[in-house]
This record gives sequence, structure tokens and C-alpha cells, in this order.
Amino acid sequence: MYVYIKSREKAFTWFNTMEKKASMASAAAIWCMLVYLAMAASMCSAEPKSSFEDNFSIMWSENHFKTSEDGQIWYLSLDNDTGCGFKTKQKYRFGWFSMKLKLVGGDSAGVVTAYYMCTEDGAGPTRDELDFEFLGNRTGEPYLIQTNIYKNGTGNREMRHKLWFDPTLEYHTYSILWNSHQIIFFVDRVPVRVFKNADYENNFFPNQKPMYLFSSIWNADDWATRGGLEKTDWKKAPFVSSYKDFTVDGCQWKEPYPECVSTTTEHWWDQYEAWHLTKDQKLDFAWVQRNLVIYDYCKDTERFPKLPEECTLSPWD
Repeated sequence: MYVYIKSREKAFTWFNTMEKKASMASAAAIWCMLVYLAMAASMCSAEPKSSFEDNFSIMWSENHFKTSEDGQIWYLSLDNDTGCGFKTKQKYRFGWFSMKLKLVGGDSAGVVTAYYMCTEDGAGPTRDELDFEFLGNRTGEPYLIQTNIYKNGTGNREMRHKLWFDPTLEYHTYSILWNSHQIIFFVDRVPVRVFKNADYENNFFPNQKPMYLFSSIWNADDWATRGGLEKTDWKKAPFVSSYKDFTVDGCQWKEPYPECVSTTTEHWWDQYEAWHLTKDQKLDFAWVQRNLVIYDYCKDTERFPKLPEECTLSPWD
């Protein structure tokens, strides 16, 4: 069992718990556990090339992008002229995608830091998309994270969560697991949202198109903070978000004959263990559901008198 408190040192002990359970299991169970731990280790060890230029390109406003002296930390800034954004040079279909972010501190009302995957550079009418959006705040008020999922240009699948820490004080890890069975949004390895696929062809689960990974900072004071009531205070500009430790373990899309098909045994993120939450992840997810969810579109019957069909799928299965 986990005890959730604000200190990082005691926040998450997944792997130690799994090892203890393995020592008490039968030989067959131990073998399954070893396979799982190997999978988890690959989650931690997959490292892309280290430089920004190897992995990313600037989408706009290069003069609003800076790096640390060693090139390992990347800064995006927003002022009343423009923001900035970058994207991976490579497209992927399925995998594990992770980055450490430190968000704008102080009065960041109206500011959105976006970290997401998308099939296109812009908001095209047929895009698929997986979103983390970090909604700025007035000083002393908590950041909210909004997640959303699009398929063929249709979104409206928002969830909002509180965080159990201040994301402006230090770096925290935000990750997406994507395969044909489920999409999981993680914060510091804690699953905060699970989006399941059905066992039939549907119009809500994005699994056909490859995606780039993006991040950007931009002004959204028409909606981001208290529905647009709190406007951006440009006297506080520039607003700066920072990034480091990009990690990807995914299938690189290759034209004209892509190799990225799901339900294989070649990659840990596409094996049976990654099709469902583990027992310990279910404990974490249950805690998130009880304590951190601010808004869930699947419970908004005023907005959706008939709930979207994926709302009937259980994240626990």
C-alpha cells in the first residue's frame, strides 16, 4: 500500500514493492514478475540522443528559445509579442514518451504550457492528438492539468486534475504510454488518466496515425484561468517553462512502408503487461480518482445528455 504525501522521497515506491511481492510468489509468478521488471527497467533506461538538435526543431520564435550552458535544459518563453514551441523531428506510432518539466512560477494566469502528441503541425480538421495542458494560475493558487484526446479532429474529451506538489519548484516527469489497447497519462509514474480502446472499430481511440511530440508556451487568457476571468499580467513577462531529460521508447514511423504495428512481442510497451494497469498502478489510480479529479467529461451529463460511447469502458480492465 502507498501513503501519499508531498515529499518526493516517499511519493512512489513501485519497483521496490514489486520486488518484495516477487520474492513471496510461486516460481511461475516470479518468472512473470521478472518479465514485468525488465519491461519497467526499459521504461527507465530508454535514452534518445542527448542534444536538442538531434531530437527537435523549433516551430516558431527561435529568439524565445534558450538552452543551459551544457545544452541539457531547454527554456521556452512567452511575452506579449509571442510564445514559442518545438517538436520532434521523428514521428512515432505507439510507445513510451516522457519529459521533465518545470512550469512558470508566480503569477502565471492565462499562460498555458502544452506538452502533447499530434499528427500534424497545426490544429488540422482531421488530426489525432494526446494533450497535457498546464493551466496557469494566480499566485498561491494551484496549477491544474488538463488532458484531452482527439481522433480525426474530434476532441471534447477533457479531464482536469489537481497536482499533489507545486510544479513550479522543481522538475517533474510527465509521460504518455500509447498502444492499441490503452493510453495512460502519467505524472511522476503515477497514472492520472486511463483511456481504453474497445475490441471493435470505433471513432474515439487514436491508433492509426503516427504522431510527433510537441511542447509550447502560449497565451490563452480567454479560457485558461477561471474560464477566462483571470487575464495575463504582461508586467510579469517573460513567462518561462523549462524542459529536460526527453525519453522515448517508441516505434519510429518510416515511409512508405511503416513497421509500426501493434500487438507484437518486440516491445515492452506493446506486450500484454502494458495493456492494463498493474495491481499497484490501480492503487495509485484509485487514489488519484478520489483526491485529484476536478472535471471528467464522462460525468458531465449536462454537456453530454448521451455520454460518449467510450465512457462505458472500464479503466480497471
